[in-house]
Amino acid sequence: MKFEHLIEINNFDDPRADRLNREQLWYGLLLRVREPTLFIPHMDACSLTEVSENVVTRVLDFGKFKVNDRVELVPMQKLRFHVPAQGEIIESRLEISIDEPFPGRFFVRFIYEDDALDEGPEAMYNDFRRSAYKETDVDSIRIIRQFAAQGLLDGPADGKDISRLS
Repeated sequence: MKFEHLIEINNFDDPRADRLNREQLWYGLLLRVREPTLFIPHMDACSLTEVSENVVTRVLDFGKFKVNDRVELVPMQKLRFHVPAQGEIIESRLEISIDEPFPGRFFVRFIYEDDALDEGPEAMYNDFRRSAYKETDVDSIRIIRQFAAQGLLDGPADGKDISRLS
């Protein structure tokens, strides 16, 4: 299955809409990597097992269900998530990139890929997953906007001031 969608960040046609700069948007996306429980309501916890300038490995804790993943960072541009096959989970990938077709006009592109068939019984399940992915992504951008409006994304999302975001 492959699923891709865009979310517009700065709508220049609506003068009332708050605008984010690239740094705020990046720090918000990075916060989604480092503190995913702020963005995913059914997640109990997240343990960061490796953190470097360009890679974060994590264990996502959903109670009895745990998921290991790895996130590669291309600073200020994109995130590449990789979930290796584990237990009943098939291998999957997600790329989140910041698109800027002209200065200050940002979109966030989400590209989901896995080896699930897109026909037969899997097709209906994949439609449900696409809908859930999009809803989660829209909610993530809404949360990023809230944090930015509070001035909480004006510096690196390095975990130092995470407590003020909860």
